Amino acid sequence: MENPALTDHPIHELLVRRFSPRAFGPESVSTEQLLSLLEAARWSPSCANEQPWSYVVARREDTEAFARLLSCLVEKNQVWAKHAAVLMISVARTHFVKGEKVNQHAWYDVGQATALLTVEATAVGLRVHQMAGFDAAKAREVLRIPAGHEAVAAIALGHPGDPETLPEDLKQRELAPRQRKPLSDFAFGGAWGESVPSEEK
Repeated sequence: MENPALTDHPIHELLVRRFSPRAFGPESVSTEQLLSLLEAARWSPSCANEQPWSYVVARREDTEAFARLLSCLVEKNQVWAKHAAVLMISVARTHFVKGEKVNQHAWYDVGQATALLTVEATAVGLRVHQMAGFDAAKAREVLRIPAGHEAVAAIALGHPGDPETLPEDLKQRELAPRQRKPLSDFAFGGAWGESVPSEEK
């Protein structure tokens, strides 16, 4: 399953191919592959090099751990995420180690780390789907996330699958053309609301 981005300007092929599917195939993700994805996250930039990210990881082969993590997802996400090879919860450390002040950039940095993990996954033919639809309080309890840390997102990882395996409503979403806001809606030149120059002067 491929659903490439229809870009207005040229970008790297990996970014064109990056896609958040709900259909996952039955193949496993090897330990070597999984460790490489986490290594990509490890080398993400972060504020003051605090590296405030953590990941709770459950492979489908570890049925008890996988079921525990799956139970943290909202029911609508459980329907398809149960077929992923790996489930994760990304976690932010909320305070700086140096000085113990609140790290307002921690969630941003966790997102950056997961973005690099996602690009690495795309490069080796895997797919990642990040989710806000999970119960953070339950995740804290059943995954034993300590104080000073907050669950950020749930993540499904695996090989691309067949959209025909999805319920009809999810199948239609899987196959629909992907859409994004135009650059003019969010990229401003010099001040808010000013257009970014569209050609070289």
